[in-house]
Amino acid sequence: MIAVGCRRVHVLAWRDLDDHDAGGSEVHADHFMRRWAAAGLEITHRTSFAQGLPTHADRNGYHVVRKGSRYSVFPRGVARELWSRHEYDALVEIWNGVPWLSPVWCHKPRITFLHHVHGPMWNQLLPRPLAFMGRAVEARLAPPFYRRTLTLTPSDATRDELLHLGFKPSRVVAVNNGVDDVFHPGGERASLPTVVSVGRLAPVKRQDHLIDEAVVAKRRVPGLQLVIVGEGPLKPVLEQRIDEHGAHDWITLAGKLSHEDLLQLYQRSWLVTSASLAEGWGLTLTEAAACGTPAVATDVNGHRSSVVDG
Repeated sequence: MIAVGCRRVHVLAWRDLDDHDAGGSEVHADHFMRRWAAAGLEITHRTSFAQGLPTHADRNGYHVVRKGSRYSVFPRGVARELWSRHEYDALVEIWNGVPWLSPVWCHKPRITFLHHVHGPMWNQLLPRPLAFMGRAVEARLAPPFYRRTLTLTPSDATRDELLHLGFKPSRVVAVNNGVDDVFHPGGERASLPTVVSVGRLAPVKRQDHLIDEAVVAKRRVPGLQLVIVGEGPLKPVLEQRIDEHGAHDWITLAGKLSHEDLLQLYQRSWLVTSASLAEGWGLTLTEAAACGTPAVATDVNGHRSSVVDG
């Protein structure tokens, strides 16, 4: 970017890495922003409020501006970009369900990151009238504005979905997500058959279904242990489900783990699994694979791209 005169880059995302509900999209954004900052770019990350955190902060070499709620961040963020005196040379839009519509108002160099098409996820995320609106915006209203926009996505499967929505083939590039080099083989497997699932605790991730299936599997594998890593709004439902099954002695809700603790858990586990309804890329599955741990996952686009079937 520096070679073509782009030194100041603004990045728009609806949720911050330090938000309690942050997930893979936020981790991905942090990785490329910290690398760009280390390369000499001036990065400003505009996003929504995060619980109990200041509106302005510096993190990993870039500046974070947290203003607006999960949904008011969109009009507020666009207004700030249009009327702010803070100049920038290029814009990155992270489209996570709700688009920022940057092709309409930004006339500088820009790219869009789109991790996955939400599709059936809308029914899990919003009440019926709003879910219908979400699907309409994603599938019909927004795509025409992005046909000339360079759009990056993590998998060929998601690229195919975008082409089906009318994106131009020459403007959509699949760039597979890498794995942090902190994840590697080593350690010893647990003595008991241990299954791990990592991700935000949310309806679309379907950890409640995973618990039900683990209870069935326990009848055939008496020593089975299930560890669910993450935080999120589904946690009370999962706690209740574990209570109903009387499974506190073998199902653990581990909360959010550090990279070091997660590495050890991946290395100890016999299997990693994901019951997600939709994914752009199975990042936790490839992290576990880097530790030598195989995966069993739902047959959805992002999983097909990150797991070798069979």
